[in-house]
Amino acid sequence: MRVALLSYRSKPHCGGQGVYVRHLSRELALLGHSVEIFSGQPYPELDQSAIDAGVTITKVPSLGLYDEPDPFRTPKLSEYRDWIDMLEVGSMWTASFGEPLTFSLRVARLLKERRDDFDIVHDNQCLGYGLLEIQKAGFPLIATIHHPITRDRTLAVKAAKGWRKITAWRWHSFLRMQGRVSRRIPELLTVSRSSEVDIRKAFDIPSGRITTIPLGVDTEIFTPGADRVPGRIVCVASADAPLKGVSYLLEAVAKLAAERDDVKLVLVSKLDPNGPSAKMIEDLAIADRVSVVSGLEDAEIAELLASAEVACVPSLYEGFSLPAVEAMSCGTPLVATRAGAIPEVVGTSEEAALLVPPRDSGRLAQAIGRLFDDAELRARLGSGGRRRAEENYSWAAVAAKTAAHYETVLAGHRRATEGTSSADS
Repeated sequence: MRVALLSYRSKPHCGGQGVYVRHLSRELALLGHSVEIFSGQPYPELDQSAIDAGVTITKVPSLGLYDEPDPFRTPKLSEYRDWIDMLEVGSMWTASFGEPLTFSLRVARLLKERRDDFDIVHDNQCLGYGLLEIQKAGFPLIATIHHPITRDRTLAVKAAKGWRKITAWRWHSFLRMQGRVSRRIPELLTVSRSSEVDIRKAFDIPSGRITTIPLGVDTEIFTPGADRVPGRIVCVASADAPLKGVSYLLEAVAKLAAERDDVKLVLVSKLDPNGPSAKMIEDLAIADRVSVVSGLEDAEIAELLASAEVACVPSLYEGFSLPAVEAMSCGTPLVATRAGAIPEVVGTSEEAALLVPPRDSGRLAQAIGRLFDDAELRARLGSGGRRRAEENYSWAAVAAKTAAHYETVLAGHRRATEGTSSADS
């Protein structure tokens, strides 16, 4: 099959969506399919094996209004190319996030001239109005929704103070568009049963329209290490957002640090130096116990996870949780919250993780301390996690299931097209 894979942001460091594009494209190509990625900035980073297998990238540049080192900048007049650029700037000026919409419009314009080049178009969480134009052009279409961003909006609004609540709500105004578009796409994919339930509720999707295919992990990169650093906790959080629950982990580390000399947290995240997490590290006086790193490659994240005595996922909600699967694949015992899809991902009680309620720093500290004190429990959870990762989460299996579902979409498209032709005649 010839696949157009769309993603408005695709660099792996942007979180699960970027990881999904990188690995799914490679494995689809290794199965013999032709894959062309259409992406806005930041662009995907392909493995050499993906390049060798023929995966290509078509860049769909935005104005980069939210990118470092100058986020929320106003572009120079010479930078404007067309009315979509003006729409992107207008969205920013009115405190909304316009990238999903403007990316979809740009890629629809590109694909309009390439109907004969692709058998199917696969959208990755954009859900912009431009997808409806792609449908009108005759492309069979499928979309992956990792989780409904309605959860992010609820938590962001709750955490905001004063007038910033209005800004937080406005920032997520693209959700109305995503709901409308998702209801008009005949086939949707998601990554967990928990996400499926939440998507159907949030976007009013009828039962039977969503298929669950979990995400994967590269078990050859994310593999157990020989040595673990005593007292080291590793947490991988793609964003410094309330959804990730980092503040509760910081409080837990402060409690543990008061009782133990060797407790150290390595936080893999991009923190705003003036943001709430950075301020909390200072207020809790744990700067000497917390190291913050960002922009790591997969191999570097894997090395960190494999060096930890404990990994932690303190999220308030997860549609899947790649960090949990990556920790399990590294054989690292896990403490995680009983939130969203996490229990579904990590398995039965104490198979690979100790689960605690979200928003409870005390229970987080207790569970981490329990693992520090029990080498036998650490070994059992670590081996259970590795076994679960190998048996349930591989990118090759994800790609095979996705390609099989493409065939379902194509069959439905053919039936619909034949029905239309019969009616016209």
